[in-house]
Amino acid sequence: MLVKQGQIIKFFVIFLFVHTSIWTLIPTLANSNLPMDTIEALAWASDIQWGYSKHPPLSAWFPGIVFKIFSNQDWAYYLLSQLFVVLSFTIVWKFSEDFFQNKIYSLVSVLLLEGIYFYNFTTPEFNVYVCTLPFWALTVLYCWKGIKQNDYVSWLLFGFFSGLGVLSHYLFFYLLMALDLFFIYMIFKKEFNYKCLISLITFLIVLLPHLIWLTENNFITINYALHRTGLEESIFLNHFYYPLIFLTKQIGILVPFSIMLLFIISKFKYKINFKDKKLIFLILINVGPLLLIFLTSFFLGAKIKTMWMTSFYLFMGVLCIYIFQTKIHIERFKYFLYVFLFLFILFPSIYFYHSISKKDKRTDYPGKAIARVIQAKWDNAFSNEIEIVFGNIWHAGNLSYHLKSRPKWTGGIWYGIKKVPKNINGGIIVIGDYNSDVRVHKICTSSNTSFHIVTFQLKSFNHNVCMIGKK
Repeated sequence: MLVKQGQIIKFFVIFLFVHTSIWTLIPTLANSNLPMDTIEALAWASDIQWGYSKHPPLSAWFPGIVFKIFSNQDWAYYLLSQLFVVLSFTIVWKFSEDFFQNKIYSLVSVLLLEGIYFYNFTTPEFNVYVCTLPFWALTVLYCWKGIKQNDYVSWLLFGFFSGLGVLSHYLFFYLLMALDLFFIYMIFKKEFNYKCLISLITFLIVLLPHLIWLTENNFITINYALHRTGLEESIFLNHFYYPLIFLTKQIGILVPFSIMLLFIISKFKYKINFKDKKLIFLILINVGPLLLIFLTSFFLGAKIKTMWMTSFYLFMGVLCIYIFQTKIHIERFKYFLYVFLFLFILFPSIYFYHSISKKDKRTDYPGKAIARVIQAKWDNAFSNEIEIVFGNIWHAGNLSYHLKSRPKWTGGIWYGIKKVPKNINGGIIVIGDYNSDVRVHKICTSSNTSFHIVTFQLKSFNHNVCMIGKK
């Protein structure tokens, strides 16, 4: 099957547009509420800081910017997520052009990513992992440009995007450690150039405000990251059990990807040429982070969450096509396309069916309805606007997102705050489940305020609510 180069570019652009449209439209139609991680990011974004209780700041900043433009329109956050995904695809395409003369190989290396569910099924939920994608891709691109061109601009951009990557998620250090391994390889080959060290300037400049914030907040995000690995419950068996579980899941994730590869490659035989700098670079950026996190799990007995691997496979298609490019049969491209189209339709179909058939998901939470009821009660009882919402990040975060005054979220007693601060002049909402009634009651009754207090139950939504405001 012969394909003209111009047609390949056109097909790639159409693919990006259709992918974005499908994965924006389907969750918009199927979901009643934004997913948990997106609501969490928006709750953080109600009070812009250089870091938050769980993560560095960028995953909150971008939804915060979108809120300034589109307010509480759910589709805008699904679109934001897809823009991050297709931007990453475009960067991978651009990177691959330096590895393949034939653009069809670049196309296939990107289309293969549709066989990995991190880049379709999980993408409607904008979170730290989606936020990391373009910075992971840009860091690899400009590192390679720096190695190839050894110019100041490439190295400074490499440091800049590396810093933004770390501000998205600390797992980004696994990519940077893998790139360090490549620099060690360059040292042994006596091809290392110290000009690359200039990247540390932009890297540290970008990270400095967050590092200051970390020291001022007792390294709260680092402690959270360590807690998520389950290290405090570590037993000897975990050093084998967790790595095995991790390895099994990675194999499962790559099954659709491998099936697509089967339809375009005739033989899976290859000898690694350790003198091929391009190949070594591709191996290290793909296998390196995976191997390093596997070793982390093995030596520390740490539990690795599947979603943590979202960025790790971005260049897997480029690696596989580069290794087997002499075994690729272009005549079989149409069969590859059939499998690609099948998966391209299958994943959103499963997502849509799951969303409309299951009614107990976070995305079925009646956040808009609850906000409407509370806003109506507030307007009838008080004259000032709602400034603060207290409660856990899901219930109060949804109020922060849906209420018309866009109040700031804080965790209240859930985060160690036992009463409303005296310096708050605006209105306050405290919300919790029935089983957390004591918490809601404590914050309202222990607050030294001259404001009027109204408490009530939303029985149909299983919530207790307290409102503090001016008559």
